[in-house]
Amino acid sequence: MNEAAIKFPAGADEQHTLGTVMIVDDTPANLALLSDALEEHGYRVLVATDGYSALEQLRYIAPDVILLDGMMPGMDGFETCRRIKLDERTRNIPILFMTALGDMDNLLRGFNEGALDYIVKPFRNEEVLARVGAHVAHGRTIKRAELALAEAGLAALALDGHGRVTWITAAAGALLSECTAEKIGRHNVPRALLDLALGSIRNELGDTSSGAKFPFKQLSVKVSACLYDEAEYLLLLQKTAGDWNLTNLRSELGLTAREAEVLMWISRGKTNRDIGLILDNSPRTINKHLEHIFEKLGVATRSAAVSVALQYAKVD
Repeated sequence: MNEAAIKFPAGADEQHTLGTVMIVDDTPANLALLSDALEEHGYRVLVATDGYSALEQLRYIAPDVILLDGMMPGMDGFETCRRIKLDERTRNIPILFMTALGDMDNLLRGFNEGALDYIVKPFRNEEVLARVGAHVAHGRTIKRAELALAEAGLAALALDGHGRVTWITAAAGALLSECTAEKIGRHNVPRALLDLALGSIRNELGDTSSGAKFPFKQLSVKVSACLYDEAEYLLLLQKTAGDWNLTNLRSELGLTAREAEVLMWISRGKTNRDIGLILDNSPRTINKHLEHIFEKLGVATRSAAVSVALQYAKVD
């Protein structure tokens, strides 16, 4: 494995650099040219001369941007890029491929492996600095948003129309881990949750064939379409405050056990179809229960029924 070094701009304070850039290239002239341009502009520079050295450094430090040469001996840039994108710790680092002018096949291959941009050899310092600066700024905006989500504790995840999870917040992973007693990440979200979401999506599209049963009664789940992509959906998860005292609700209002359960889930914003999935009943059956609840409580709307019930529910 070739040695790699971390370089700092001459006389620059580490805390006042514009960001950290990793350059991965086996050509000394390219490394020198890019390093000098970036250091003079105020960036901290990491240098690796092969893919193995780059991956080793990424175990200890996460640069803001990676400049990666596609054609290197041993592990080439394409395999290096693939491995970086497979690692949850490094997959979000923007990668810019370095390619020769007119080398379209390798450029497209780099994009297929997960690269976001490219710079063309021979390098022009102004272009390199502009592209690196844009990606550093964009990456930091994303990090700020992720930090805000983490601090707010928002439990959310996104999935496509095939039920594949494309994004998940740390709070969502923690909440699902608590419910399932196993560590949950992007690749092992409970199938029952995804089936419930897909059922809601298909229902909007007129397909009511899904019959999944949702086992996590302590969770409230809201599904909505993402404004930026019609093929992706956002799931908002929320832990319920606690189960109602259903025994007290039944005795005070003269409800059956199932009617009390239906009323509890209505208070949590569930639709008839959602409640049917939770209680393993059809939406038609849930609607019948709701009619009986309205009659017994002397109300005409769901909100009125919930208002009456809250007086007797005595949440634990």
